[in-house]
Formats: sequence, structure tokens, C-alpha cells
Amino acid sequence: MPSVSRYNPASPDFAREEYPFYWLARVYGVYTLEMEKALKAVALDVPTWRILMILKEQGTSSMSDIALHAVAKLSTVTKTVYRIKDEGLVETSTSTQDARVTVVSLTPAGQRAIERGQIATQHIVLRSFEGMTPGQVKRLNESLHMILDNLSPRHSEASAGALRRPGSAAKA
Repeated sequence: MPSVSRYNPASPDFAREEYPFYWLARVYGVYTLEMEKALKAVALDVPTWRILMILKEQGTSSMSDIALHAVAKLSTVTKTVYRIKDEGLVETSTSTQDARVTVVSLTPAGQRAIERGQIATQHIVLRSFEGMTPGQVKRLNESLHMILDNLSPRHSEASAGALRRPGSAAKA
């Protein structure tokens, strides 16, 4: 299929500006830089923010579930969780169903940190989707979900629940 070859870096027809992963990497990079600046102003960082937001949405979660949703190595998540536990933002305990599993939950201080972070970063979210309709955001989410499913069904299944929740931007 000739039209797809422009998206394949191995093709002589490849065009960087038409390569979706070029744009994904740029968007992620700029988003991360902007989030780092905004979160630093309220004494947070991106790894902490990511974990706090996962816990806000998911509730008490295992370390491995957090790692799955954060798309991070378990060892990295574990180090971050214990650092923010020392800061009083989360609590850890042993799962009542499986003593090998450590579960993490928000503390009141963690909830307050989320509120500070939301205020500090809301301008980034609003600016990110400026000029887009809700339908465009929904289609973007659907396309990204499809790419994630193509790359890793395990990660896609983890995010499918978010796409099916009432009020979410897209449905699976």
C-alpha cells in the first residue's frame, strides 16, 4: 500500500512530518517539559503526579497496576512510591488477598497535592486541546487506543476501562 509507506521509516518514501510517532514524541516531550515547570511551582514532579493521578482515578492500587498505567518499570514506580510515602502523600500496605502484593493508597496530604497540581497544570490541559472539538478529542483518543492495542494488548486492556467510563473522552 503506497500511502502507508510514507509512515514507515524503512521506506524510501518516508516523510518525518507524516510519521505519527514523530508527533507523539514531540507532543509528549513538550507536554512533559511544561508539566515539569508547572508542577515544580507546587513542589511536585511528573512521576509523583502520574502516580497520584492514577490513585485518584483507580483508588487503592498495587505497585504493578500503577506501573502498568504509568507505563513505567516496576522498580521505578516502587522507588517513587516509597519516596512519596516518606513525604506523606501515600500509604502502602500488604494486600489482604495476596501477601506478596503491596498496595498503595492516597493520604489526605496526597489528595491536597493533587488539588495543588490540578490548579497549577489546568492551563496546560486547556491549551493542549484549544481549537479542538470534543468529537476531535474523542477520535484522537480512539486512534491512540487503537495504536496502543496494536503495540501491546496488555496495556490497551488496562486503558480500555477508562475509555468506557461515562463522561470519558472516547469509548472502546
